[in-house]
Amino acid sequence: MDQQKIQRIINSGVDFNIGVILSKAWEMFKSRAMFHIGFMVLIGAIQAAFTLYLPDYTFLYTIFLAPPLVCGYYFMANRQTQEEYIEFQNYFDGFKYWWNLISTNLISSILIVGGIILLIIPGVYLLVGYMFALLFVIFGGFDFWTSMELSRRMVHTNWLKFFLFGLALIALNIAGFLCLIVGLFITIPMTYLAVYILFEELTIDAVEDPKDNVIHL
Repeated sequence: MDQQKIQRIINSGVDFNIGVILSKAWEMFKSRAMFHIGFMVLIGAIQAAFTLYLPDYTFLYTIFLAPPLVCGYYFMANRQTQEEYIEFQNYFDGFKYWWNLISTNLISSILIVGGIILLIIPGVYLLVGYMFALLFVIFGGFDFWTSMELSRRMVHTNWLKFFLFGLALIALNIAGFLCLIVGLFITIPMTYLAVYILFEELTIDAVEDPKDNVIHL
């Protein structure tokens, strides 16, 4: 991605339709439902293993494994929009960016928690603001601080809309939980797919090759 183009997008402001984004996420989920559910089952099994058998080391999963694993949904969403051949192993492409992902996730989490402890509002602001931080790492090729700042500045242009988008995703997952918890195997993947779809739509004009109409890895 071209950072100057991203800055122009930020300067011009962004807007989007929450309902349309969620609808696209549902369609994307349905097209590879078994893959997305299967990966969610795998992640759930890993989390359960740490919780049940290695409770004292759960923090290691959160710091070192969770970021590249959840980013697997972003990579799969990217391949789906490009109509590329998809294999289950593509979910693990996040480990190619392992260090940058864990450092970005760790530092942004520390800032968010710090903001919540201090005054709550700054923490909520950053929680929403860093929505695209990991996406800028893997698709923009930026370092952790640049990725965090580009995400925060982009979200800041229409923070309330992004906040409402976040609430919609929370409501979606609450509905999934109420469906005997099983619904989470649908709503959690949809959440990550929706974030990717929104990111792609907002940054599509920042790809380095103007002839491209998708984000390339």
